[in-house]
Amino acid sequence: MTKVLPYYAVIFTSKHSNNLEGYHDMSQKMEQLAKQQNGFLGMESARDAIGITVSYWLSLEAITQWKQQSEHLLAQQKGRTQWYDWYAVKVCKVEREYAFTPSL
Repeated sequence: MTKVLPYYAVIFTSKHSNNLEGYHDMSQKMEQLAKQQNGFLGMESARDAIGITVSYWLSLEAITQWKQQSEHLLAQQKGRTQWYDWYAVKVCKVEREYAFTPSL
Protein backbone atom coordinates (compact mmCIF):
# COMPACT_ATOMS: atom_id res chain seq x y z
CA MET A 1 0.00 0.00 0.00
CA THR A 2 1.86 3.08 -1.26
CA LYS A 3 0.78 6.30 0.40
CA VAL A 4 2.09 9.85 0.19
CA LEU A 5 2.33 11.62 3.53
CA PRO A 6 0.27 13.12 4.97
CA TYR A 7 -2.88 11.06 4.48
CA TYR A 8 -5.88 10.19 6.65
CA ALA A 9 -6.94 7.11 8.56
CA VAL A 10 -10.51 6.31 9.56
CA ILE A 11 -10.51 3.93 12.53
CA PHE A 12 -13.78 2.03 12.95
CA THR A 13 -14.06 -0.03 16.15
CA SER A 14 -17.16 -2.08 16.87
CA LYS A 15 -18.81 -4.87 18.80
CA HIS A 16 -21.16 -7.15 16.88
CA SER A 17 -24.69 -7.83 17.99
CA ASN A 18 -26.14 -11.33 17.96
CA ASN A 19 -27.96 -10.67 14.66
CA LEU A 20 -25.43 -10.76 11.83
CA GLU A 21 -27.80 -11.84 9.06
CA GLY A 22 -26.48 -10.34 5.82
CA TYR A 23 -23.43 -8.79 7.50
CA HIS A 24 -20.73 -10.81 5.73
CA ASP A 25 -22.08 -10.09 2.25
CA MET A 26 -22.51 -6.39 3.00
CA SER A 27 -19.02 -6.18 4.50
CA GLN A 28 -17.50 -7.63 1.33
CA LYS A 29 -19.61 -5.32 -0.83
CA MET A 30 -18.52 -2.25 1.16
CA GLU A 31 -14.86 -3.21 0.88
CA GLN A 32 -15.16 -3.57 -2.91
CA LEU A 33 -17.10 -0.30 -3.17
CA ALA A 34 -14.58 1.59 -1.00
CA LYS A 35 -11.77 0.44 -3.30
CA GLN A 36 -13.56 2.18 -6.18
CA GLN A 37 -13.84 5.55 -4.39
CA ASN A 38 -11.63 8.48 -5.33
CA GLY A 39 -8.98 9.00 -2.68
CA PHE A 40 -9.11 5.46 -1.24
CA LEU A 41 -5.62 4.22 -0.36
CA GLY A 42 -6.18 0.90 1.42
CA MET A 43 -7.68 -0.96 4.35
CA GLU A 44 -6.65 -3.20 7.24
CA SER A 45 -9.01 -5.13 9.50
CA ALA A 46 -9.00 -7.47 12.51
CA ARG A 47 -11.82 -8.98 14.54
CA ASP A 48 -12.01 -10.83 17.82
CA ALA A 49 -14.32 -9.72 20.62
CA ILE A 50 -13.99 -6.21 19.18
CA GLY A 51 -13.46 -5.43 15.51
CA ILE A 52 -11.10 -2.78 14.19
CA THR A 53 -11.05 -1.65 10.59
CA VAL A 54 -8.72 1.12 9.47
CA SER A 55 -9.25 2.64 6.05
CA TYR A 56 -6.76 5.06 4.53
CA TRP A 57 -7.72 8.09 2.46
CA LEU A 58 -5.98 10.81 0.50
CA SER A 59 -8.09 13.66 1.93
CA LEU A 60 -10.87 14.64 4.31
CA GLU A 61 -13.02 15.34 1.25
CA ALA A 62 -12.60 11.73 0.08
CA ILE A 63 -13.68 10.51 3.54
CA THR A 64 -16.76 12.75 3.45
CA GLN A 65 -17.70 11.49 -0.01
CA TRP A 66 -17.38 7.88 1.17
CA LYS A 67 -19.49 8.55 4.28
CA GLN A 68 -22.21 10.01 2.05
CA GLN A 69 -22.09 7.31 -0.66
CA SER A 70 -25.66 5.97 -1.05
CA GLU A 71 -24.95 2.23 -0.62
CA HIS A 72 -22.62 2.99 2.29
CA LEU A 73 -25.43 5.01 3.92
CA LEU A 74 -27.66 1.92 3.73
CA ALA A 75 -24.95 -0.22 5.32
CA GLN A 76 -24.50 2.35 8.10
CA GLN A 77 -28.23 2.25 8.86
CA LYS A 78 -28.26 -1.55 8.92
CA GLY A 79 -25.24 -1.47 11.24
CA ARG A 80 -27.03 0.80 13.72
CA THR A 81 -30.29 -1.18 13.67
CA GLN A 82 -29.01 -4.76 13.43
CA TRP A 83 -25.32 -5.64 13.27
CA TYR A 84 -23.60 -3.63 16.03
CA ASP A 85 -24.12 -3.30 19.76
CA TRP A 86 -21.89 -0.23 19.47
CA TYR A 87 -19.30 1.37 17.24
CA ALA A 88 -16.94 4.34 17.27
CA VAL A 89 -15.24 6.21 14.43
CA LYS A 90 -12.05 8.23 14.68
CA VAL A 91 -10.55 10.25 11.82
CA CYS A 92 -6.81 10.86 12.10
CA LYS A 93 -4.18 12.65 10.04
CA VAL A 94 -1.11 10.45 9.47
CA GLU A 95 2.02 12.55 9.31
CA ARG A 96 4.64 9.86 9.91
CA GLU A 97 4.82 6.10 9.57
CA TYR A 98 7.34 3.32 9.94
CA ALA A 99 7.34 -0.48 9.99
CA PHE A 100 9.42 -3.44 11.10
CA THR A 101 9.88 -6.17 8.54
CA PRO A 102 12.12 -9.05 9.65
CA SER A 103 14.51 -10.39 7.03
CA LEU A 104 13.89 -13.95 5.95
